[in-house]
Amino acid sequence: MTDKSFQPTLAGLRAFVAVAEKQHFGSAATALGVSQSTLSQALASLEAGLGTRLVERSTRSVRVTTEGIRLLPLARAAVEAADTFTTTAAGVSDPLQGSIRLGFIPTVAPYVLPTVLSGLASRLPDLTVRVVEDQTDRLLLVLREGVLDAALIALPADTSGVTEIPIYAEDFVLALPPGHRLAGKSRVPAATLAELPLLLLDEGHCLRDQALDVCRSAGIQAELADTRAASLTTAVQCVAGGLGVTLIPDSAVSVEATRGGVALARFGAPRPGRRIGLVFRSSSGRDDSYQRLARIIGELVSAELPVRLIA
Repeated sequence: MTDKSFQPTLAGLRAFVAVAEKQHFGSAATALGVSQSTLSQALASLEAGLGTRLVERSTRSVRVTTEGIRLLPLARAAVEAADTFTTTAAGVSDPLQGSIRLGFIPTVAPYVLPTVLSGLASRLPDLTVRVVEDQTDRLLLVLREGVLDAALIALPADTSGVTEIPIYAEDFVLALPPGHRLAGKSRVPAATLAELPLLLLDEGHCLRDQALDVCRSAGIQAELADTRAASLTTAVQCVAGGLGVTLIPDSAVSVEATRGGVALARFGAPRPGRRIGLVFRSSSGRDDSYQRLARIIGELVSAELPVRLIA
């Protein structure tokens, strides 16, 4: 008779499931990575506690009893639940296992995601990435609220409670209408922007603020074009249509310049640009894991795009 106070051990349940599946004690012990005597003892303890014979042994074969057949699905479910629990717990303690909610700003996401997602799938096979694309301020808001785990944005974030890990730097390239007098130039002074109608993204896009910072650093007042765009792709299309000029991050040039049919020029030294990095909540206690993630992202992006890793 079963002792109702008896609590089967996970080792006993694993032994029962393995013997039932392998129909052989030696093979079952090998599958579990234990000795045959350890396996036999675990199974015997389970049977004694249940007061039920689960397996019939003979010199030639192993057979699951009628009672064992009835209990086997429950034992298997208990073992699978324990394995799921362990796997999930590992994901909770290590953000690079399980699922991570990763934010991207719109002037980064379209150009690095193909490389980052395929690379992470190879380098971190236990990681599932959930992507959120939004403007910097909103990404930082949901990051602080715990809706996001980390985000790839332009630095500095200038936000309390958030840790920044710089990953790479890249230059800005000047996108011009086809046939423009500056097309193909490689040392254009940033002050030249004072003479050109500068087309900006809508407010809230960090690239808008960065373009204005380039003008301020050059000591000029930019002549702003009447047109404003909600995306970099739209801005480039407007440039191709002769509505002004705009700045493109170097990582976006291969996509936007080819698709948009615009001319390009590069600035002289010191070349204006931006720094991209990973940000996460300082209170998360996951600095080492996010440092590793940032390093992997940097290696992936720098191998495919014209960016410079930040040491």
